[in-house]
Amino acid sequence: MSRFLFVVPPLVGHINPAAGVAAELAARGHESAWACADPTLVRRLAGSAAVVFPCAGPVPRDGVRPPDLRGPEAMKFLWQHFLVPLAEDMALGVRDAVEEFGPDAVVADQQALAGGLVAERLGVPWATSATTSAEFTDVLARMPKIAVWLDDQLHGLRARIGDPAGTADPRFSPHLVLVFTTPEFVGPDARQEPRIRYVGPSITERPGGSDFPWDWLDTSRSTVLVTLGTANTDIGARFLSECLAAVRERTDRLQAVITDPGCVLGPPLQDKSVLVLPSVPQLQLLERADAVVCHAGHNTVCESLWHGVPLVVAPIRDDQPVVAGQVTDAGAGVRVRFGRVTAGRLGAALDAALYEPTHRVAADRIRTAFRAAGGSAAAATHLERLARGALPPENQ
Repeated sequence: MSRFLFVVPPLVGHINPAAGVAAELAARGHESAWACADPTLVRRLAGSAAVVFPCAGPVPRDGVRPPDLRGPEAMKFLWQHFLVPLAEDMALGVRDAVEEFGPDAVVADQQALAGGLVAERLGVPWATSATTSAEFTDVLARMPKIAVWLDDQLHGLRARIGDPAGTADPRFSPHLVLVFTTPEFVGPDARQEPRIRYVGPSITERPGGSDFPWDWLDTSRSTVLVTLGTANTDIGARFLSECLAAVRERTDRLQAVITDPGCVLGPPLQDKSVLVLPSVPQLQLLERADAVVCHAGHNTVCESLWHGVPLVVAPIRDDQPVVAGQVTDAGAGVRVRFGRVTAGRLGAALDAALYEPTHRVAADRIRTAFRAAGGSAAAATHLERLARGALPPENQ
């Protein structure tokens, strides 16, 4: 039996993939623990019995960034006001967790930088958990000033909480990088190195769904899921309103489930064509969905394509424009502009995703690649090799 310490930020989209891997490791007889600034969130997603070592650190809420911040300035804000402070605050808790739990390997999320830096400093093998595909294309080559600025941030962070003599980029373990997607989705320029293992999405059952009104779904009409994730409730009102209007114009042929955690559309709503709820059982719904409208968040995109569902993507910031580009380059969906799209444009994009067969064919192709990659089982196998001191084999 081996022990694994998962170091994660307090973000749903980063904990969910790791939870699937931890569950697989448990099924194989291994033991896992967690280090996070929000133990309650970890236990909600990974199970109430999860062993969580609490860490200090900011727990993001709505409005963590100015709502209109985009592009490089949004990235800089994210690093300066969340990722770097989170790493500094988590470092002591991660160190205590390593010393108390004694893991054979640390699994550090790319946005929980303390994980890799502390593991390197303590001499513990560590793997990177990469929950977005954006880092695996040369995006920063088009932004050289941002690349230099980011390097400065990482060097400063290492000097404060890591091993000053260390050399590893805390976003990319020198031992093993688990990427929860595949080259077929990332595209022909996907990074290929022996340490990088594309394992596809980590999909596992999630609690909930029993109170969802499943009998509301009309099998004679197409079902569309609309979601902006859990971190965009402060800026989604206009977009969701346009989605609502586009669906209203197509009630003869489709119905929509709209996730509205901030209740920006008002109280929950249920009528013939629209169901608006603060939260929905996304994975179960995707089994019945014909299209998804989303912000190009990596988890939502990959979960949709895991089910072969084409997308309409409206990226907002961070990695979302890159992920949206990967969706359209793969042919698996249509891109619209989040801040300017109208109900008419959204409706046309929905019609294309639903009724132009090329998008569904492309989504099915990605689905096949995702499922062949192995998901949480493949990730667990690579971690087992790391824990027993065997380097991952060369990419084939």
